[in-house]
Amino acid sequence: MSRALELKSIVQTFHQGETSLEVLRGADLQVEAGEIVALVGPSGAGKSTLLQIAGLLEKPISGEVIVKGESASDLGDDHRTGIRRQELGFVYQYHHLLAEFSAKENIVIPQMIAQTDKKAAGERADELLATMGLTDRATHRPARLSGGEQQRVAIARALANKPNVLLADEPTGNLDQATADSLFGLLTDMVEQTGIGALVATHNLDLANRMNRIVRLEDGVLA
Repeated sequence: MSRALELKSIVQTFHQGETSLEVLRGADLQVEAGEIVALVGPSGAGKSTLLQIAGLLEKPISGEVIVKGESASDLGDDHRTGIRRQELGFVYQYHHLLAEFSAKENIVIPQMIAQTDKKAAGERADELLATMGLTDRATHRPARLSGGEQQRVAIARALANKPNVLLADEPTGNLDQATADSLFGLLTDMVEQTGIGALVATHNLDLANRMNRIVRLEDGVLA
């Protein structure tokens, strides 16, 4: 298996006035291609911060982020943006779909931002919607979709540019157990089919135990 994502000795500190809070204290993590890893830990432990750093949305005080073999820690903003666009997919607890666009358009737009031809982007969106069981919902705007359908569209959007790493922050947190189980099944299938590496922060230990591996963040370190 090749390595999709690696974090080395990640340190992150937040300052509030004269107070310093060291959220991450040398966190190390490896996610292999085709592997789905559960990130667990108490609320406030820094799971979202770790995901933000892994997704190149936030820079750590020190440490190295390696995406598909490329060290991104010291790259300029434009290069980091390019890696986020092509190599990383994001799913959050709330879907963050664009309300004024249809389900299909929400999947097409990130592809066009990445310079994909509109026709090819549409075909890719149709393919992903079919995989998610949402072909008949393609023209519906988010307000006309259920919570589970909205999150399925969000996963499809995250996968639109064929990333090598999927980062998910409590993707089932707003869903009932049955819907969460169904969504997680789709997510697992997509990881297996595409061979991407996935890191999923969750408080749902039942779902965590169904992943390939569990890492726990506590007191700023991963175990």
